[in-house]
Amino acid sequence: MRHIAMMRRAGGECHPGSPRAAPEATPSRTLVRSADVGEHYFARQPQTDSRPGTVDLVLPDLHLRLATDRGMFSPDRVDLGTRVLLETVPPPPPDGDLLDLGCGYGPIALTMASRSPQAIVWGVDVNERALTVAERNAQTAGLDNVRFGLADRIDPALRFAAIWSNPPIRIGKQALHALLQTWLARLAPGGRAHLVVQKNLGSDSLQRWLNDQGHPAERLASRAGYRVLAVDPKDPS
Repeated sequence: MRHIAMMRRAGGECHPGSPRAAPEATPSRTLVRSADVGEHYFARQPQTDSRPGTVDLVLPDLHLRLATDRGMFSPDRVDLGTRVLLETVPPPPPDGDLLDLGCGYGPIALTMASRSPQAIVWGVDVNERALTVAERNAQTAGLDNVRFGLADRIDPALRFAAIWSNPPIRIGKQALHALLQTWLARLAPGGRAHLVVQKNLGSDSLQRWLNDQGHPAERLASRAGYRVLAVDPKDPS
């Protein structure tokens, strides 16, 4: 089992971006937009006081000690849904561009990067504090094939061979649907997305909606109250 230890307080510059990153643009809420939620982990700049911590992500093939902080998703432990996803998905494509949608402090993106060292993994989020922590986690883990950033900074021409996501269900149905429509449209031909969603937060209705939108979706796994959905691109015809 690969063991990557996270330093208590890693410093230094942010992880360098790929040459294909888009030029800096005016900040927007392309990733998540909802007027109905107050500050939460999907706030761009959390006002919650910083309180750094660490969590362990333990998988059969990987052990990551990750830095976390308040004001981001699941800072006290790796979310159960994330672990269910990472323990049940098939291996990611060995190369190409891969996406972690709503990456937080990086457990999904870093797992993809470790399992596919020849691929470029993109972690996208709106939470700037989480992105900063994710970049430090990548540096400390020695994973130089992962890039973290706001949605605005990702080249819109990129197409992804795989998308893995524990999507932000609590932003509301309308915002969630807009988010998924935006990024699923960027699956490469033959690419596939894997989403983990709690059953009691609407996984089955989400699967029906995806199928209605022309994205073939099937249940890959069901465990501990979570569904892992496999989603294909729309038929171009």
